[in-house]
Amino acid sequence: MELELLSLAYPPLLVFTAALLVLVLPRIAGFTVGALSLAAVLAISLIAPEGQHLAGTFLGFEVVPYYVDEFSRMVGLGLGFLGICSVIYAYSSEASETLVALALVYVSSSIGAAFAGDWLVLLFMWELMAVTSTLVVWQYGGEAVRAGFRYALFHGAGGVLVMLAVAAHYVQTGTFVYTGAGIGDGIPALLAVLGMGVNVAFIGVHTWLPDTYPRPHFAASVFLSVYTTKTSAFVLYRAFPIDAGSDLGIYIAYMGGLMAVYGATFALLQHDMRALLSYHIQAQLGYIVAGIGMAAAMGSELAAAGAMSHLLNNILFKSLLFMAVGVVIYRTGEEDLYELGGLWREMPLTAIGYGLGALSITAIPGFNGYVSKGMLFDAADPGYYGQPEYQALYWLLWLGAIGTLLSFIKLGYYVFFHGESDYEVADAKPGQTVAMLGLGGACLLFGVWWQGLADLAPTLHGHGGHFTFAYSGGEGTLHPYSLSHLETAGILTGVAAIAFVIVRKPLSKLDLGDPAMVVYPATYYVSRWSMLAVTETYAAVDAAVVGAVKRCYWIGNNPVLAVDAAASRLPLVDVDERQATDGGRPSTIQLRAGIGTTVLVLTVVLTVILWLLVV
Repeated sequence: MELELLSLAYPPLLVFTAALLVLVLPRIAGFTVGALSLAAVLAISLIAPEGQHLAGTFLGFEVVPYYVDEFSRMVGLGLGFLGICSVIYAYSSEASETLVALALVYVSSSIGAAFAGDWLVLLFMWELMAVTSTLVVWQYGGEAVRAGFRYALFHGAGGVLVMLAVAAHYVQTGTFVYTGAGIGDGIPALLAVLGMGVNVAFIGVHTWLPDTYPRPHFAASVFLSVYTTKTSAFVLYRAFPIDAGSDLGIYIAYMGGLMAVYGATFALLQHDMRALLSYHIQAQLGYIVAGIGMAAAMGSELAAAGAMSHLLNNILFKSLLFMAVGVVIYRTGEEDLYELGGLWREMPLTAIGYGLGALSITAIPGFNGYVSKGMLFDAADPGYYGQPEYQALYWLLWLGAIGTLLSFIKLGYYVFFHGESDYEVADAKPGQTVAMLGLGGACLLFGVWWQGLADLAPTLHGHGGHFTFAYSGGEGTLHPYSLSHLETAGILTGVAAIAFVIVRKPLSKLDLGDPAMVVYPATYYVSRWSMLAVTETYAAVDAAVVGAVKRCYWIGNNPVLAVDAAASRLPLVDVDERQATDGGRPSTIQLRAGIGTTVLVLTVVLTVILWLLVV
């Protein structure tokens, strides 16, 4: 009976209902309901039976709104646990009820996308996620409004591509339901990787990330830092699952490697703390994308396990880092890391929270990032379980790891340890501390008790405490704390520490922008010129047409005068002056329609044309 009830308890609906209650209940009661709804998602993700739930038909199409397997279970656990911590953090950070209500609707759409069992439901949740996340950004006002418009344009364009991919997939396969084979080959796969690439911040379409996430309320940044990007990475895996045999797999993998380097490089050049963390969302997504590409191309179970494990870990440590930085901004009002320093004495709990997140994202042994990044390194390294064609990818992941270490040494040094603090401020509030230490504890737990993380990874096979996986050379066993892995971690850390000492002073003087940001002024001027060209062309055509119609109308009323006017232009012809039959009054003919009428007429015309083409 309990399992049947869990099958009917649709996780997104629970969170959506809580979002509505946040608006009408007293503040503490509303936030409590929000946290409890996400605790329910966590529980459901843990014990709900695998398979299709709430399956049915919509407009004649088979749909599966609620689908549980090992992959969606792992993502649901991460999103649910983070949601609890984020609501507690938002309450303690004085976030408004409106912001949290919008954030919970956004969270519900993200969870809905994670648990979708078909492409049609996924598409609906994908678009809802884009709309609600934009509202979360806009709610703060100020600079966030313009950034939100740019954010909406990117995600709108990506959503159109995903919609076209889903339509092409249906034409090719005849069903929207997941079959385990991923998106259809050819055009559907190409459109899907381009559209999903926007949400997972492929290089060139990533600029919405550092442009948007530093703008809204710092509690909103915690929600935004996880739900869109991690859910989208999971959806990318749904499109290109293990053993998909997609020709795009190797390109996806190398895009991931380039993202790791690109994101870490531009993170290192940032002054704004949240911009630095935003670039590292791209960098860490690069590792996940690389794992998805390797799994799709060569069927590596280790690559798939590494991608999903790093996705879960990234949910934990990335939100923790945004929380710690948010507390610093909340207490000091300062966003520029070079204007801070020595805060560990004033804010020891926040420094501990930051330290737990930084040690996790930089893959220090004993923390969760070390385990999941180690899987991805081994999957790419031809010396372990990789293929020769991934040798360059392995070195890209290495460079990304060094850049990550440098970035978080820099951030921690300048915010917490450099010099004496100019601020006398309080530490994190109790709710903020609980949220940070809860996430930090999970990061430490999965680093020490790595078997628990491995047990959640869908493509690893547990045998009496050992975990095995298949790869092209046979079967391997997971040994994250082997001597060779610890040596690799030590080398990476040592190289980064020495490099920071060398580049610290030159780095503080650099102020190099992301060249991809040229897309904003370029888009502005291209759009402006395009608009002017269209409107001026329309005005010229409109004036010509209206003038021609009015002349014809006048000729119809004054045919004799029209003949006289034409004759007067001939040589040697004298024409007597005559009075106009209408008294010379201007035409009163109505030739212009309102916008609504124009849209209606165009819609009717296009509908008739499409109907004729179909029939």
